[in-house]
Amino acid sequence: MTCSSKAEKTAHHQSLHDLLASGAQLLRDAGVENPRREARLLLQHALGITPEALLGLSPREEVATEPFLGWVARRARHEPFAYITGSKGFWSLDLAVSTASLVPRGDTETLITALLDACPDRTAPLSFLDLGTGSGCILLAALAEYRQAWGIGVDVNPAAASLAHANARRCNMADRALVMAARWGDALAPQTRFDVVFSNPPYIPTPDLDGLMEEVRAHEPVRALDGGSDGLDAYRDLCARLPLLLRDDGVGIFEIGVGQEQALRDIAAQNGLGVVRVLADLAGIARCVVLR
Repeated sequence: MTCSSKAEKTAHHQSLHDLLASGAQLLRDAGVENPRREARLLLQHALGITPEALLGLSPREEVATEPFLGWVARRARHEPFAYITGSKGFWSLDLAVSTASLVPRGDTETLITALLDACPDRTAPLSFLDLGTGSGCILLAALAEYRQAWGIGVDVNPAAASLAHANARRCNMADRALVMAARWGDALAPQTRFDVVFSNPPYIPTPDLDGLMEEVRAHEPVRALDGGSDGLDAYRDLCARLPLLLRDDGVGIFEIGVGQEQALRDIAAQNGLGVVRVLADLAGIARCVVLR
């Protein structure tokens, strides 16, 4: 190795200890919670190794500074962690994510819990419809539990529909998951009905958008968040459509926002629907309604 190549290597490598320390300090200065933990996770992803392998490295080990430092700079600007690494775990799946859709959240897994309770026979050949599918997380998690089922994911954003299709292929479910770009169920053939209709629609009231965390407000797609002046626009549309999309014994499973349970019950009743169950998320907040 020549002197110049040695110098170049030194410029682009640091000891594991120093690199982690500088990354954690940058995140701490930016007000990121748990900066040391996030720095370790970013370094693990940047090096393409497991947490165990990272722990096995000597603090004096020389490692590449990129893409780690670039990723730290993005996280210091409060870009969501999942957008930086390009993936996020949801239920039992590892999904690709992008700015075309919201980052899958643990709260949304409540919809899968509701599905398992409502449809206990996991061998049933159920049909699913996921309206506003985003990354495809709900549809694909449902298909992972019901191996004989099939489903359709719909998103008004073509880039989100493309992401969901890519995730179906990533999870080896492309033969059971069709994804299309459309507004709700507008592209479906008339009289097409499903056993289960899911939706995690936009439900943040427009006046509340400015008060969201910076990670959400500045980086995630507003179209997937803005539920209109009272946050209920999508539910009015969805509940009007649901009787035409469900089979006679089918169920609708919707995510709702904080404090929206009673309003959803009222909208459902106006459209001949009944709320048969409400499930709370891990924080004890009413997060999911089951409709018939």
